[in-house]
Amino acid sequence: MSNVVQFNQPATNDFEAAALPHLNDLYRTARRVIGNTTEAEDVVQETYLQAWKSFHRFQSGTNMRAWLFKILFHVAAHHRRKLYRFKLTDFEETNLAETLTYEATPLARLSDKEVLNAFEQIPQHYRAVVILADVQEFAYKEIAEILQIPIGTVMSRLNRGRKTLREALSHTHIGTAFVTEHRLAVGE
Repeated sequence: MSNVVQFNQPATNDFEAAALPHLNDLYRTARRVIGNTTEAEDVVQETYLQAWKSFHRFQSGTNMRAWLFKILFHVAAHHRRKLYRFKLTDFEETNLAETLTYEATPLARLSDKEVLNAFEQIPQHYRAVVILADVQEFAYKEIAEILQIPIGTVMSRLNRGRKTLREALSHTHIGTAFVTEHRLAVGE
């Protein structure tokens, strides 16, 4: 028996045409949620592998983007669980103080780096909702389906995530005006 996998060419073309346009959005989201470029690449690759394996179950005419994001967050959650199995080492205050860096008074205008650093301070379960709502512009209902949480939890996490981001940016003159019209302006 041969181990060669035979691909159905029309299905491959359909999958590529439907799924590949969303690659950059999935990668940017994974990078922000995971916080590591290499791990984000792995998560996106696993997302596409899972999507390819399940493509026969995808209903044509439904939202491919939302379906891929749902798979992405499932894979990212699995990835996170795997990371939490490792035992974390305890830091003493002296070691922790040595690793902290001092930042001078912020500029009157936020740089992308400052925004992204503040964004990294948001807990991951809030960060995922903020990314999906404010960066990827999904509706609350779509976010609830992607993350498999109630719509009320989506709204609560979005509110708390935005509040945490505003607090992280409050050290600047424009920090309170950063989240406007419920859309997060994050430059890549």
